[in-house]
Amino acid sequence: MTQLDGVVKPKSKRSKRFLESRAPKLTEDVKSAMIMKGGNTSLTITQALKDIHAKVYMCFSRKNITRPFEDSTSLEFFSKKTDCSLFLFGSHNKKRPNNFIFGRLFDFHVLDMIELGIEKYVSLSDIKTSKCPEGTKPMLVFAGEAFDTDNDHKRLKSLLIDFFRGPTVPAVRLAGLEHVLHFTALEGKIYMRSYRSLLKKSGCRTPRIELEEIGPSFDFVLRRTHLASDDLYKLAHRQPKALKPKKKKNISHDAFGTKFGRVHMQKQDLSKLQTRKMKGLKKRKGEVVVEDQDVQAAKVAKVDN
Repeated sequence: MTQLDGVVKPKSKRSKRFLESRAPKLTEDVKSAMIMKGGNTSLTITQALKDIHAKVYMCFSRKNITRPFEDSTSLEFFSKKTDCSLFLFGSHNKKRPNNFIFGRLFDFHVLDMIELGIEKYVSLSDIKTSKCPEGTKPMLVFAGEAFDTDNDHKRLKSLLIDFFRGPTVPAVRLAGLEHVLHFTALEGKIYMRSYRSLLKKSGCRTPRIELEEIGPSFDFVLRRTHLASDDLYKLAHRQPKALKPKKKKNISHDAFGTKFGRVHMQKQDLSKLQTRKMKGLKKRKGEVVVEDQDVQAAKVAKVDN
């Protein structure tokens, strides 16, 4: 590839396909994540990264001696090289033991980073139950008032949704809704639990649902945060005009997705309303003559009196 006046021009078809895959699109590709280990890690961090790698994307095998909160250039370099917009960095030291850093990037620059400390961890292998198949799209549940009121927890909720949501699909069958990720914010801690939904017989058409814990489970504590400014955050969420749905007049939807339409009509003149014609309601000519004679006779009788 050659670069002329800031524009990269491909020399071969392979490089052309590569540039087309990295070019901006109206509908972007599925977000992928980098799983990275720091210079010092503990057994807990190593096992936890393996368990999360079983549920998400790309894992780096080598250690990366970097500190994301102090210098994020290496993260941005790997992001541009692998075309990943999410990352999870695990490290361990005396000051911050068993440390996770969840982050995401916009235009290959760090947008948000949130540091979580692991206080309690139960691995996948410690829970002896049947697991969900790899690649199952999870259902995400967030419980706790902090996810709706506190700014740090709001960003953390958005980041976790980006990290665990998986690919966008048009439809999911009922039997495919078997993996549940539950996040609870309570008393300054975040509890992450993973369940498998079981469809039991209930005696009616709707099955009875039970949840079985499959792991891994984490007890997190919130540590440092690096959040984007409101202007940059708004810019990262901006959609192209071609994707914005066109607003239709006099059409609205309620909270359940029911469609309502409003129809405007002119004032009706009911005197000119055409009713249904029936043969039994028609008046015959002879009956009309008799009725007219009876009416005239009644009038004459009144005048004579």
